[in-house]
Amino acid sequence: MKLAFVKYLFCAFLCFLFSCSEEQEPKYHIVFAQCCHDSWRDVMNSEMLRELAFHPDIKLEILESYGDTQKQIEQIRELSKRKVDLLIISPNESKPLTSAIEEVTKSGLPVVLIDRKVNSELYTAFVGADNYEIGKTAGKYIANQFKNGGNIIEVKLFMTTSPAIERDRGFHDAIANAPNLKIIDAIETVNGLEDVQKHLPTILKKHPEANIIFAHTDLIAATSYKITKEIGRNKQLFFVGIDGIPETGGIQNVKNGILDATMLYPTGGMEAIQTAVKILKKQHFEKDNRLLTNVINSENVDIMLSQIKKIKEQQVDIERQALKITALNQTFSSQRNRLYFTTALLTVVVLLGALLFFLLREKQESNLILEEQNRAILEQKNEIEKVSNLARKATEDKMRFYSYISHEFKTPLSLILTPTEDLLFQKSIDAKETRSTLQLIQKNANRLLRLVDQLLELRKLDAGKMELQLVKHDLVAFVKNIVLDFNVKAKSQHIDLQFICPFQNLPFSFDAEKLDKVFFNIISNAFKYTPQGGLIHVTILKNVEKIEITIADNGIGMNEDDKAHAFDLFYRGNQNISFGTGLGLALSQEFVNLHGGEIILTSEKGKGTTFKIVLPYRQTAENMNEITVDFPKYHIVQNEPVVLEKRINKSADNTIVLIEDNIDLNHFLQDKLFQHYNIVATHTAENGWDEILAHIPDLIISDVMLPEMDGYTLTQKVKNDFRTSHIPVVLLTAKGQIENQIEGTRAGADAYISKPFNQQLLEEKIKGLLENRDRMRRRFSNEVMNPSHAQKGERKFLVEFETLIEKNIKDSSLSVEKLSQELGMSRVQLFRKISALTNKNVTDYIAEFKLQKAKILLKNSDKNIAEIAYETGFNNPSYFTTFFKQKTNQTPSEWRNG
Repeated sequence: MKLAFVKYLFCAFLCFLFSCSEEQEPKYHIVFAQCCHDSWRDVMNSEMLRELAFHPDIKLEILESYGDTQKQIEQIRELSKRKVDLLIISPNESKPLTSAIEEVTKSGLPVVLIDRKVNSELYTAFVGADNYEIGKTAGKYIANQFKNGGNIIEVKLFMTTSPAIERDRGFHDAIANAPNLKIIDAIETVNGLEDVQKHLPTILKKHPEANIIFAHTDLIAATSYKITKEIGRNKQLFFVGIDGIPETGGIQNVKNGILDATMLYPTGGMEAIQTAVKILKKQHFEKDNRLLTNVINSENVDIMLSQIKKIKEQQVDIERQALKITALNQTFSSQRNRLYFTTALLTVVVLLGALLFFLLREKQESNLILEEQNRAILEQKNEIEKVSNLARKATEDKMRFYSYISHEFKTPLSLILTPTEDLLFQKSIDAKETRSTLQLIQKNANRLLRLVDQLLELRKLDAGKMELQLVKHDLVAFVKNIVLDFNVKAKSQHIDLQFICPFQNLPFSFDAEKLDKVFFNIISNAFKYTPQGGLIHVTILKNVEKIEITIADNGIGMNEDDKAHAFDLFYRGNQNISFGTGLGLALSQEFVNLHGGEIILTSEKGKGTTFKIVLPYRQTAENMNEITVDFPKYHIVQNEPVVLEKRINKSADNTIVLIEDNIDLNHFLQDKLFQHYNIVATHTAENGWDEILAHIPDLIISDVMLPEMDGYTLTQKVKNDFRTSHIPVVLLTAKGQIENQIEGTRAGADAYISKPFNQQLLEEKIKGLLENRDRMRRRFSNEVMNPSHAQKGERKFLVEFETLIEKNIKDSSLSVEKLSQELGMSRVQLFRKISALTNKNVTDYIAEFKLQKAKILLKNSDKNIAEIAYETGFNNPSYFTTFFKQKTNQTPSEWRNG
């Protein structure tokens, strides 16, 4: 009896274990019967699968009918006999499928229609775009684009499907409200794209006035474009399609300029699954789910493609997470089975006491193993995250560095390429000019070489292959020589540069090349960030254990964030001041560390910066031996004085203000532009603004990255000041990315030229801008009383100026001085502003205004000639008559009677 009970219990135990170990099947089974396969339906399927990732209890099966309506009907009827929980159908045609869908719905199987309806309301739910609204939106968009009228050729789908019928009806309803638009012909694609290829050339030949093609799909629209391109009509036509498929579809065609616009036709794959889930789980759902559309054209296509790319990346991430979840579920299932096994075993142990101890020990051992595994997994996970974070930071640092180094390369490249191109274009070459140009090229080639050397040194440091070449030198003489090389630069910038050392020599073994770069880099930085009139002091001190070399300045200093990252690779503080590569201080620290020393930084914002280089020192017999005192030069100090330059070309009519902080490029541009223009050159935006106000030039050329105020800010300042708003601005910069060009255009720049630039292109840009300004002046000179044709800023100024004349027109003492005071400008600034805008001087402008005012009074009032003379600011009526006759060849009375 007991043996039978034990056998029964053992069998029950095995059955229990078997049932626990079985994989659970999905709870719901959905079948999607789609009509055909194309890229649009690929997007729909992807959306369905993405949404199903959140519902692991649902299995999706996809059936394809390949556009065969009869086959789809057979599939639907067959599915009604199978064990299916819900059916999603995309009808190939509306009318033929109506009866089959009604039969399935009546059988109790839920049916969700997607994309297309049938000729019956007997279905569970519909998800799809409002084809009528899409057609109507397309019509409204075309009407908005062609307000003056247009002639449309409509290329339709086969008119047996609901999308084709509704799109056609919506489009016609919209066009009906646009009287200037007319549908002159149409093509129905009964046989697909073959009908477009067959009939479109004939229709275009029949209707040369056609300028718009509206197609029911993007594929048809793209095919129409290809056909029109073959016959040379594509540039005369405006193409609009429907679907908005990314990449190879309509959105990419809009991006490529094949289509002018596409109407987004949402697939509804995600919404169909969401609706199906609600139906299966007995939740509330909407029977009719209409999806919204949107117009995609050149204005928003980049944003749409970016969003689609982001969605795809998220889809990949979701799939990756789903795989992880699956793996975790398998782990959970395995651990759950162990738990079930343990639980069942404990139940048996209640009856089989002898087995209890053995099974209990086994369970404890298993738990210990699992705990150890979990601990190991957790440690591995933490280590992987740590390595991942370090890798991401390294990647970000390197990407930032590549951006910085590309900017740093562009200025010397400009000064190599531009002079070289200039030499090649010269028909006769002057030896002196050629030598100067070649020296400029050599100088900037060496500058590029030094940048490359820095990169190679960084590579050696990364690889651990950097070695010291220790030679005994006099450290005092070594540092003093480097400081003396900066004397000319210090004098030109009025900086108090001092070398302070209490002893005459200091024998010490060190690598002269590397310490030369350390001291040169830190002193160079001190000059960059110390204003004129500041101080830079270099001091050497020592004791029995260490040598301290201190480089202190009273420049702009650093904030806490800059100090914390000063020695980080690729980090650059004070980004408006210099386009450094972010390597200098990092390499300096590495070189000092190789000597067993350290660099200590102290700095305070607005008060200055101090670098203290500490090197270990032992006063031994070796250090007191004979020393090497000749040092090779490992650096070149650029000692160009930074001054304001004004160069007057007596034969030139136009003046240009040039703002460029790179002295070589500044001088090069001066030499080239001085042949045709007067040049006022400076190196900062602040000085440039003062010169702009002083001269009111005809054109401004400015670099973008300047000390303190940058080129964007200067451009905004020029365009927002009514004294200078008419002056064209050309921005030169190494920042050539599209977002930088957009920023420059927003600031008001008239031209944006990336470095390295072509000198001929720059000169043609300048010539074109000045010619446009001259044409505007000539136009104003003919329309002096009608400022409405001016740009917004100039229009406002001219209206204010004429209002001021009108206010004071009766004053016979009205003068240029009085008007300039009222406007808050100098007499010279007002003269140049009016001359630049109207090609007239201020006196002639006032006289012309008075003449026009007198004509209005003569025509529209009963006042006599004397009253009109006094009304327009003339003291003597006879002088008024003389003035009027000089201007019109008629006396005021003759003009009135005529």
